[in-house]
Amino acid sequence: MTSIAKPNYKHSKIPAQGRSVPGSALVLDGGEVKLRLQAERTESKTPVHVDWVRFTCFRRNVVPSFLPVDESPSASWEDLTFDPVKWKTQRITQQVLAFRKEHQDPEFVDAMNQAYDLAREVCGALGPDFEVHPVIGKGFDFYKFRWSIYRNDAECGWVGFLASSSSPRASSQSATVHTNLYGAACTFAAPGWNSRIADILDMHDAKLTRADLALDFFDGMGYDMEQVKTDYMAGAMDSNGKRLKCNMVGDWANGGERSFYIGSKEAGKQTNIYEKGHQLYGRESQNPWVRVELRYGNKLRVLSSDMLRRPSDFFAGASDWHALQLSRFQSEFTAQKVPTAKALPLETVKAEVSRNVRWILNTAAQSISTAMRYLSESQLHEICDWNVNKVPGRLRKFNPLELQAAFSAASTSSLSRNAGPAFATA
Repeated sequence: MTSIAKPNYKHSKIPAQGRSVPGSALVLDGGEVKLRLQAERTESKTPVHVDWVRFTCFRRNVVPSFLPVDESPSASWEDLTFDPVKWKTQRITQQVLAFRKEHQDPEFVDAMNQAYDLAREVCGALGPDFEVHPVIGKGFDFYKFRWSIYRNDAECGWVGFLASSSSPRASSQSATVHTNLYGAACTFAAPGWNSRIADILDMHDAKLTRADLALDFFDGMGYDMEQVKTDYMAGAMDSNGKRLKCNMVGDWANGGERSFYIGSKEAGKQTNIYEKGHQLYGRESQNPWVRVELRYGNKLRVLSSDMLRRPSDFFAGASDWHALQLSRFQSEFTAQKVPTAKALPLETVKAEVSRNVRWILNTAAQSISTAMRYLSESQLHEICDWNVNKVPGRLRKFNPLELQAAFSAASTSSLSRNAGPAFATA
């Protein structure tokens, strides 16, 4: 019987920090990157692009539904009609069964299934060009394993599961699954992907741990990088009356491949203003493209999933200078600050209650409406009596008065307008 060629799933080597590597589509074809960003800007009607996303959720909040469960003897390659989808399903099934036999550990099987389910949901949100790689890989960032997310035979994200060590901290990490989407995934995803990913965060009660918001000046900022330094020295980039620390990287002496960093990763807010045209096309091209990239992290801050839905608002909220740069595009925005831990309590309870109400609107509204129509008043009271002292996990840290005030202030009409339709997995 004629041997059938297997689909080409290459293992690209991604460094631990998750950056794209030379040879990826994102690095090689700067022209396509620019076209995709311009198309997204037109489609979304906002000039700010979400360029990196990381989020974590508890495994218990992900219910597996995609993983093949057929444990019948696997067919040989010669018995398979060549079909990439069938091949990948077969490969995943074989690997899952092999791992089950090897580990004989219910926790591993549960974590593997939950991470795979989440990876499939993420791929569905990103668009038809994305898929889960059929081979479980070594994990990153202290996760022991990962399901890779691929586009065009190159890794552009991953979902990690189970901790790589047995330390006390690792024990709590093993109870979670973590998603990391590189810039390549964000750039080449289908229109509306960021809102769909935000819906996934809300659906699984996930914590957003990183979001990069980028504002691109394809034809330059109208002044050179030296003026960026001058603006900083003049205090134009101060935040809350404070001068943030800066870091200059690149060949500033000869004027090329320069980056000007403001703020710090440790504080959870850092801006990098850099010559992206030099990065993509080479310094010799003298391409004028400049990017202002704002990175938010969850150190000292709580990041709302709305950051993915309304990137311009959160970009403008970083400082008056950020708002000024965005205003040059004549787009509408409402500057929204992301306060540090010292100013968090009131904003945190509002954010968590808004998330809870949005979950009700997106996920439970139809069930609640049906129950209200067909259950008797006594039955409804009985349900409430059973749950009178139960509060969703993320709201348990707040007292009743804080919850009452936040729920009273929550506007279901505005939340429903921002939420959009509930994300439906394929």
